[in-house]
Amino acid sequence: MRSEADLILTRAKWASEIFRGYDRERTQAIVQAVAQAAFEKAQEYAEWAVRETGFGVVEHKRFKAEASSRGLVEYYRDHDFVNPRVDHERMIVEIPRPAGVVFALAPATNPIATVYFKILSALMTRNAIVFSAHPASRECCNHATRLLAEVAERAGAPDGVIQAIDEPTIPLIDEFMRSDKTSVILATGGMAMVRAAYSSSNPALGVGPGNGPIVVDDTGDCKKTARYLVDSKSFDNGILCTADSIAIVYRSIAKQLRIEMERVGAYFCKEDEISLLREFMFGAGSLNVKGVVGRDAPLIARDAGIRVPLRTRILVAPIKKIGIDEPLSKEKLSPVLAWFVAAGKSEAFTQARATLRMTGAGHSAAIHSSDPQTVLDYATSVEAYRVIANTALSQGASGLTTNLAPTMTVGTGFFGRSSVGENVGPMHLVHWTRIAYAKDASIDISSFDGKQLKFSGPLASAPSDGVPGEDSGSRAAPPAEPRAPVSPGNRRQAGKGRPVEEHTEVDLRSEIRRLIAEELRRNRGE
Repeated sequence: MRSEADLILTRAKWASEIFRGYDRERTQAIVQAVAQAAFEKAQEYAEWAVRETGFGVVEHKRFKAEASSRGLVEYYRDHDFVNPRVDHERMIVEIPRPAGVVFALAPATNPIATVYFKILSALMTRNAIVFSAHPASRECCNHATRLLAEVAERAGAPDGVIQAIDEPTIPLIDEFMRSDKTSVILATGGMAMVRAAYSSSNPALGVGPGNGPIVVDDTGDCKKTARYLVDSKSFDNGILCTADSIAIVYRSIAKQLRIEMERVGAYFCKEDEISLLREFMFGAGSLNVKGVVGRDAPLIARDAGIRVPLRTRILVAPIKKIGIDEPLSKEKLSPVLAWFVAAGKSEAFTQARATLRMTGAGHSAAIHSSDPQTVLDYATSVEAYRVIANTALSQGASGLTTNLAPTMTVGTGFFGRSSVGENVGPMHLVHWTRIAYAKDASIDISSFDGKQLKFSGPLASAPSDGVPGEDSGSRAAPPAEPRAPVSPGNRRQAGKGRPVEEHTEVDLRSEIRRLIAEELRRNRGE
């Protein structure tokens, strides 16, 4: 009896083999259709995600979803992941090779934007993708995944190119991760899940936790800095892994910065309130996820026993040390910002390094300074692959308000024991075969310009040859050109052994569905 994972992955494998034969025009048409549908549903899914998980802010989730749909496609508008690349100077021709089947995980803290981002990254590079949503956000994620799958198929994508797991369990996820039909795992979530992905024996792109330190020196604009700090920490109630964790402020500017932050919605906790907050957030030995993560600042304060104005956007907790024995210096995933006053540059940089050594190595950091040398020294000092200067860390490190690649999967590289250090994107889901000529070769490789790729390989001549993806029958490439619509009355029946070129896309989808149904009936002994 074949397992659920094997059936889903077999279908995805077959779809990926067909999809990799699409030209750029057909691929772009699918990408644009899916991006537009996702963009139009951003508000609805933002509301659904907050309602289902209890995390975050609707307005901010909509912004992330819009940025991860049309915004993502616009960013990569001039990137070609389909056609050969010809480097005339280096005498190298590069041929794109899609990964195949992407197994993707989505966290409850950032569900819809992650679904949008990963699906579109897969489609741009002609990969199939299978999604496993976190149980806390399964309903909204699976609905979005299936909606976008329908849109992709209507736009011409192969049936099964986007799929979702109905009821993910740890054993089932482990089977998906370890299957030889899985080409790469795109893991966004807790460290346990990321480590499992890396231990699966399959290629994995995983990320680590954040814990961003923000150094503020005495050369910048205090009002702007205050606004950036509060806007960043309150963004989606501090739930992004790129969110600020500790503001490390020069003593010479601390008093003025505090006044400016209070003007824009920050509440600085008193000594006894800090103790209450610490106990509420970490009293059980770990972060109080249900009571803290992604919740509004006034609600956290109320449940901790602290009275704050209703206009409060973030809670600020002054601390005297940074390290494992001060829980408030750890990642908090909430609108709670730790505050440390440093004597000057040396102590500020030392404490920033200590913050990332404890949690968040390789992730993100920020600095507010008008001195380029200070910015350069800080970026060299801290073990972070993103250092955001003079703007909001949360949005900036994700590429939402900077020119970094927009992403919902932030690599932590060597420092964070991750396979990738930059912002993960579609470029990580395609590799390139390189044709290299001798340095002194006289051949003019401009003859490669405009050449179209011809594909062959393990493609079933038709789904009726057997379960998609299994070896049987003759082999043929997918159609090279788009088919004109065929009316139901003129549609020919798909027969066994006929080449793919003789089938319409609708015929293929119907045949795949019939095959899967037959396979399920056989497994049930019907």
